[in-house]
Order: sequence, then C-alpha cells, then structure tokens
Amino acid sequence: MFSAFNFQELVSAFIVLFAVIDIIGSIPIILNLKQNGRAVNANKATLISFALLIGFFYAGDMVLKLFQVDIASFAIAGAFVIFLLSLEMILDIEIFKNQGPIKEATLIPLVFPLIAGAGAFTTLLSLRAEYAPINIVIALILNMAWVYLVLRSTNKIEKILGKGGIYMIRKFFGIILLAIAARLLTANLTQLISQIQQ
Repeated sequence: MFSAFNFQELVSAFIVLFAVIDIIGSIPIILNLKQNGRAVNANKATLISFALLIGFFYAGDMVLKLFQVDIASFAIAGAFVIFLLSLEMILDIEIFKNQGPIKEATLIPLVFPLIAGAGAFTTLLSLRAEYAPINIVIALILNMAWVYLVLRSTNKIEKILGKGGIYMIRKFFGIILLAIAARLLTANLTQLISQIQQ
C-alpha cells in the first residue's frame, strides 16, 4: 500500500481537492450562517464530511460497477462538473443551485453541499483514474485538517485576508480548476478512444 506513495501525486491531489472543497471561498457563507444564529460545529462538520467523502471514495467504485460505468468515463463526467465549478468561481455565477431544506447549518448547507458536495465526490473518483489511492486518501485527510482549522477560526481568517483577499483566492483556484478539468478530460478521453479502437 505505502509502496505506491508518491509525494508529487499527493501534492497534486491535495491542490485539486483544496480547490474543489474551497473552504476559504465558503467563509462569507459560514459567517452569514453564524450571523443568522445558525451554530456551526467544526468537529461534527469535519468528521461527517470526511466520513462521506472516504465512504464515496471506496464505495463509489462499486456503485459505478453496478451501473457498468468505468472510472475513465466517470472521470470525463467529473471533468465537466469541475469545469462548471470553475466557471462559478471565475464568473461569479450560480450553476449548482442549493434548494434543499435547511434545518441545521452544520449538516446543510455546510457539510453538504459546501464541503462534501457533488464536485468533491466526482473529483475523488476522477482522481482515482490517475493517482494511487494512498496519495488521494492522505491528501483528503490533510484537506479535512485544513477545513477543521478554517471552521475553528473563520472570523480571524476573514480579518487577515479581507473580502478582497478571499475574492482573489477564489478567482485563482477557479483558473486552477479549469486547467485540471481540461487535463482530466483530455487524458481520459484519449484512454477511452484507445479502448474503443482495440
């Protein structure tokens, strides 16, 4: 298992998940929830998010097999989702509308869809098409540690970065996501074409 460890893959997977989860970009939403009297439990939010994401990372493959979908095909679908997420971040538009019932801020909308949303789910399986699972799992654990730190200190981070800083980070990672979506699409499309030609 650890023989497949690769630092470069770990860093790449961390950056992709960091950009998709985008907890820094969610700070204004978290602050708004707090101002509206909706308590946010950092411990609960982090643990539930991690459980959902790691569960999907391992069980998602079985679900795909059930529907006779290979990881390369899912990675292409994931690339489109990541592409739409990047457009949201770059163009300041809302493509994924969150219209579910909001009863508790920790679970909805914080855990789902802000942290463990459709983008994070599809990204995890898309990454499996390219990287060893150990590197992705470690990258996910590091991201969850980062999410926990941010949730514990949202007010301090907003004061340090300011609204302009948060806005710039969101734009930068939007462009990173766009490039990642393009790479995922081209790499897996080539793989699918070669499979068809065989």
